[in-house]
Amino acid sequence: MNDRSPMDAMMKGMMGRCPNCGVGSLFDGFLKVRDTCPHCGEALYHHRADDAPPYIVMSFVGIFVVAVMFYVEIAYEPALWIHAAIFLPLTIVLSLVLLRPTKGLMVGLQWAKRMHGFNPNGAGGDA
Repeated sequence: MNDRSPMDAMMKGMMGRCPNCGVGSLFDGFLKVRDTCPHCGEALYHHRADDAPPYIVMSFVGIFVVAVMFYVEIAYEPALWIHAAIFLPLTIVLSLVLLRPTKGLMVGLQWAKRMHGFNPNGAGGDA
């Protein structure tokens, strides 16, 4: 029952690949997860990534951007418009770049841990 490597599945998910075969595409669009893998046929509709990826991305990006912003303010004391010109786009770009890999990571983890219906032996609950 413990034959699925969480690290392997999470890495495949982060790369946008099926956590089972690592070949088929995980996503059908920017964030929509495919119902099944086009390569191996693994059912992927069971995932419940929901709000976890945005919370993880918001936390990471918020901490990183605020830390860099404080450093820049203390070291260089730029005008407020320079802060806005640098850190607003940085926040948006980092959020968009990290959201899809984070969602793939969560789907891969759920698949590896047989959560939310990924268990082939029944028990479709949260175990």
